Order: sequence, then structure tokens, then C-alpha cells
Amino acid sequence: MSELPDNQRVVVTGLGAVTPIGMDVDSFFNGLLEGKNGISHVDAFDTEKFTCKIGGQIRDFDPTVAMDPKEARRNDRFVQFTMAAAKEAVAHSGIDFEKEDPDRVGVFVGSGIGGMDTMEKNAQKLLESGPRKVSPFLIPALISNMASGVIAIEYGAMGPNFSIVSACATGAHAIGEALKTLRLGEADVMICGGSEASITPLAFAGFCSMKAMSTNNDDPKGASRPFDAGRDGFVMGEGAGILVLETLEHAKARGADIICEIAGYGASCDANHITAPHPEGKGLISAMKRALNSAKINSDQIDYINAHGTSTPYNDKFETAAVRGLYGDHANKLMMSSTKSMTGHLLGAAGGIESVACAKMLQAGKVAPTINLSTPDPDCDLDYVPNEAREAKLSVTMSNSLGFGGQNASLIFKTL
Repeated sequence: MSELPDNQRVVVTGLGAVTPIGMDVDSFFNGLLEGKNGISHVDAFDTEKFTCKIGGQIRDFDPTVAMDPKEARRNDRFVQFTMAAAKEAVAHSGIDFEKEDPDRVGVFVGSGIGGMDTMEKNAQKLLESGPRKVSPFLIPALISNMASGVIAIEYGAMGPNFSIVSACATGAHAIGEALKTLRLGEADVMICGGSEASITPLAFAGFCSMKAMSTNNDDPKGASRPFDAGRDGFVMGEGAGILVLETLEHAKARGADIICEIAGYGASCDANHITAPHPEGKGLISAMKRALNSAKINSDQIDYINAHGTSTPYNDKFETAAVRGLYGDHANKLMMSSTKSMTGHLLGAAGGIESVACAKMLQAGKVAPTINLSTPDPDCDLDYVPNEAREAKLSVTMSNSLGFGGQNASLIFKTL
């Protein structure tokens, strides 16, 4: 039991998800347990000249399910994903914002890159037709903080509101900072998470030039293979993951259905390299330690870790080293899987959907697998729950996220 009073304990009461394997939380989570694969050949643009031609692309998404058609046209795809996931999370939470103090409701939703599609299309208009053809909605559509802004406008949330940008750790940092905000008494309710829509020509070209993405184009379903000896890079995905957090005191007072407690958060920096993780995992170890301290639990209480697990040669090896470095003998007992094997890497949204996954696993007592793990890398020697979901008694889960710039975030979820 946490030593914090109820007004500082924080719980999850709502979840929302838009992902390559499901357009809502239930379909997303069921897809994870089934080992559903959301990777395919990209058809959002012509990939003929690109070394990577595959991704976790969301198809047949209708933004008007969550936004007025006019507003949907004015906003970038990442904001459309945000609103769809946020509306699901709020509906799931059962909160009636007409009864809430608007100054006590905040929003922290981030995007690692923001409105990439909007920027690329308007840059083309500028080059081909001149500045008068650039949309007057260009700036508000591309800036990352608009995800938080439109949610606040929708629900009249006048409390703390901003967007965190920390590359692939964005969603996790947004959730962690929301936890801190609630613990400090600055809000009663926080809507938080991450969103990304970067399956665009320029984003693909940049990652291809870095040689960061898989070129296993002949086998899209087998391309994202975290911890496997045959992995050759990450596969980009898109979507959004949103959580509604409340103080336990507030949730109890309104009779909310509580999913789990969010008990800990740790953030750190490798201070080592702009893109490569620290080879000894020092930054991640620090983030995990801080999360454990924040949750007031011991390392041997962790049952499961949702790994950053990108399917890149360096990340998977170094993340394994970090877990071994912190957990010692307990590393052999805990389970760790990478859901990116199914969704691809959602960049700034990864921490959001993976937090949704952790909360659902606690609730269901089932652990999502790492699919495509057929030939384990000798340097990756933990229990990655290979290929099939597993029933397990779970009390505490952790989610790790790492971002370019060496930025790390760890979140801890536990049964109440």
C-alpha cells in the first residue's frame, strides 16, 4: 500500500487508443493478446525510391467520428488521432465535465514531431505556387502543443496545459508529468498521453538516411522483431494513446471505476549521444530507479516491463543490459515484452499506447507477447514472452520509453 494520502495517490480511470492494430482500446488490447500484426506496405505515398517501404499505417480513419468536419480539415492528422483517443478515454472515465471545476482539469499531450504532413504539403505549395497559397491554418496545424489545446477547448479544461516534446519518450513524459501535477495538488483530473502521424515522405526519408528503419520490405509482418538476432531496424507506426488520470480522492468521491494506480515516474538523460542509447544503459537505469523511488516499491516487486524494444541492434541489447544492471537476479524472474513488434514504433505516441497496454494487462492478468522472436540474440537473454500471450498474476508493471537526445522515462502502474 502506498504511503501517500488519497489526495496524492493517482489512478487511471479512462483509456483511449488509435493504433495500427485497433482503433479503440478493446480492439487494440485484444490484438496485442492475439499477436496481431499491424505492419504492411505503406501506400500513403509512393515509396519506390525509399529504402524502407513498410510501416504501421492506419487506414480508413474517419476524423469526423471525433471532430466537426470543418475542424478536422483545419487540423493535422496527429491532432485528429488525439481527439479520437481522448474522446474514448473521457467516455471510458465517465467524467461529466459540466460538474468539474475547469481550473482543476489539465491536459498534457505531446507529439514527437507534430504536424509533419501539414508542413510538407504547405512547403510544396510554397515552392510551386508562392506564399499566397500557403494555408492560414499552417502554423496552428503543425505545432505540437495543438494536441493539448484542442482537448482543452473540447472539454473546457482551464488547468495546467502544455505539450512535452522528447522524441520517442514524449508520451511517457507527458503521463509522468501529469502524475506529478496531480500529486502536487495543482489539478484533480489530467488528460495525458501522446500522438504521432509521421508516415510521410520527409519523415521516412530522414529515418531512411539515418539507416534506422528496417529494410525487410519483402516480409513486412516479420520486420519488427525486437530482441531477435535478425532484427535490422525499427518500423514506424502512427496513432495515439490517451489516459485520464485523477487523484484517488477525486475518483472515489465521484464513484469512478478505477482501472489501476499509476504509482511511479522517473526521468533522466544519458548525456551521451544524440541518437544512440548509452551502451551500459546508465540513463535508463537512473530513470527506472527514480520510478521505483517515486512508487515507494522495491525492484523485486516488478512483475512485467513493457520494453522500449524498438527492434534496432543497439536499443534492444542496451535496454537488456540496463534491466540486468538494475534488477540483478530478479531480471531472470520478471517478464518483459515489446508491443512494438505488433504496432511498430509510434515515436511520440509510443509511451501513450504502451501505458494503455500496461494498464489493461494489470486489469486482465494477461501479458502481451513479443512476436517475431524466433532466433534470440545472445545479448538479449531475458524472458521476452515470445510469440504467445501469457496469463499471469500481475501486481506491478513498468513501461520504459527512450528518445533521441538520450531522454528516458519510466512509468509504474500497480493494482489498487
